Amino acid sequence: MANVALLSASSPSTSSAAASLLPRRSACLRRAASKLSVVSAMGDDPIKEWILTEGKATKITGTSSIGGGCINAAQHYETDAGSFFVKNNRRIGPAMFEGEALGLKAMYGTKSIRVPLPYKVGSLPTGGSFIIMEFIQFGRSRGDQSALGRKLAEMHKAAKSDKGYGFYVENTIGSTPQINTWTADWIEFYSKHRLGYQLELISQRFGDSAIYEKGQQLIENIQPLFDGAVIEPCLLHGDLWSGNISSDTNGDPVILDPACYYGHNEAEFGMSWCAGFGGAFYNSYFEVMPKQPGFEKRRDLYLLYHYLNHYNLFGSGYRSSAMSIIDDYLRMLKA
Repeated sequence: MANVALLSASSPSTSSAAASLLPRRSACLRRAASKLSVVSAMGDDPIKEWILTEGKATKITGTSSIGGGCINAAQHYETDAGSFFVKNNRRIGPAMFEGEALGLKAMYGTKSIRVPLPYKVGSLPTGGSFIIMEFIQFGRSRGDQSALGRKLAEMHKAAKSDKGYGFYVENTIGSTPQINTWTADWIEFYSKHRLGYQLELISQRFGDSAIYEKGQQLIENIQPLFDGAVIEPCLLHGDLWSGNISSDTNGDPVILDPACYYGHNEAEFGMSWCAGFGGAFYNSYFEVMPKQPGFEKRRDLYLLYHYLNHYNLFGSGYRSSAMSIIDDYLRMLKA
């Protein structure tokens, strides 16, 4: 309300200057009264406001910080209507969380593996954005590997796309943009929007022409790796590593923080180098989604995308792993 009083008491020139800072709105929202309400809302706490209105709570009884990773901050809000999990980022706009919310809703809709249900995405008055979602109390372990493999396969089997490979919006893998333009052919999609895009970023950011040129050479020759495989556009979590896998208090697997898109199901194992998948996981998975011919030959191709992304995110410490995969494939393919 203080902002409203300030704006009302200001001179016409001051009022006009303040109004010019407001986001572009439709003509009807440019009226003075609407300007006042927008400025007033900007002074509020939109997270608290949602919890106390649409979240059905009458009071917030406590908040606590939770490890949110290296990109976002995270909090647990306790209320008389239950608990909420909130992530926020003070630098990045709501598009990142909107992509996450769409992915969570898509996975939730399969009624297979448990994921937190998203409730609200919005902008912070001081800049940045937030997402409010269901709070899931985690169990003491990451859960049963066999159950994780089976539930993940059930999700892949349940959710297919008739639009091809891609997703409804662009999202992020870590903080790297992930291009999800709908594409009819999987090899074209993976070559251009996964490997090719990461290689271009590396070339731009690090001037690494060697890995760029070898990577492009691999892209031009990967077709034989898919011979005999039946490929369908399955809904993927997209960033399945140990930090995004847990279990609830019943021991059922939970996955979170997705980078969803529709792709070849085997691409889900691209982060297996830091996911801890064991024999029980794969055995259960392949009982539901049978292993395709050439799976072993393609495994490192899907690891490569994430090694390239880690190179872009964290620097050249991941270069040798990515280059080793590329060199091995070039020898295998005699390219």
